[in-house]
Amino acid sequence: MDLTPQQLLQFNGSDPSKPIYVAINGRIYDVSAGKSFYGPGGAYAMFAGKDASRALAKMSKNEEDICANLGGLSEKEMGVLNDWIKKFEAKYPIVGRVVS
Repeated sequence: MDLTPQQLLQFNGSDPSKPIYVAINGRIYDVSAGKSFYGPGGAYAMFAGKDASRALAKMSKNEEDICANLGGLSEKEMGVLNDWIKKFEAKYPIVGRVVS
């Protein structure tokens, strides 16, 4: 399944009848199993329905970092992002990709 960033927003946990998705590096993960973290009121709810690549790499919850832009990240930050990708791949199914 291919989703635009606009379409991905529909899967932010606000509609209980829809799954919760988080994208990393263009891959969309179904994080519904982690609803307590990614659903409304959860510690990582701000990532739901978005590509959180930059924020995860920087270990940031700032709104301006919650995006797919990896430009200017350090080697260490890219390593942190790769660690997150491994965690997500082990825990959540990949259901699609983000397209522009």
